[in-house]
Amino acid sequence: MEKISPCLWFNGRAEEAVNHYISIFKNARIKDIVPYGDTNPHGKTGSVMLIIFEIEGQEFMALNGGADFKFCPAISLRINCDTQKEVDRLWEKLSEGGKPGQCGWLEDKFGVSWQVTPSIIADMMRDEVAAKRDKVMAAVLTMEKLDIEKLKEAYES
Repeated sequence: MEKISPCLWFNGRAEEAVNHYISIFKNARIKDIVPYGDTNPHGKTGSVMLIIFEIEGQEFMALNGGADFKFCPAISLRINCDTQKEVDRLWEKLSEGGKPGQCGWLEDKFGVSWQVTPSIIADMMRDEVAAKRDKVMAAVLTMEKLDIEKLKEAYES
């Protein structure tokens, strides 16, 4: 068990969300499903209370917690992608039924915010030359889905 892992609060859609996520990521699995007992405030006894699942080695908990809380973009799940093909595939799958945002952010159909980010951007943003960092950030601000070639062009210009 990890020391810290995210808990995602769903309004009765935890199973649907987890199945969606594990269908998208190659290294993903359900580790455990825990049903509600007799004290279920959100449904019938035996319905799914929580699901422990893993994506790319990161453990998550999905909770069917009711309608009390909603997701917001202040917390997002960031994905480091090595290729444009990976960026494109994950962007397409995760934004399906959701809403694309700016700078690589999107909201999926469950309201969870994701950042689909090329891995190379971290190195670019750590460059000691501020002008290079500024050009990359200026390029990022013009995009929804991030484009590795355009980021490289900005960085090298």
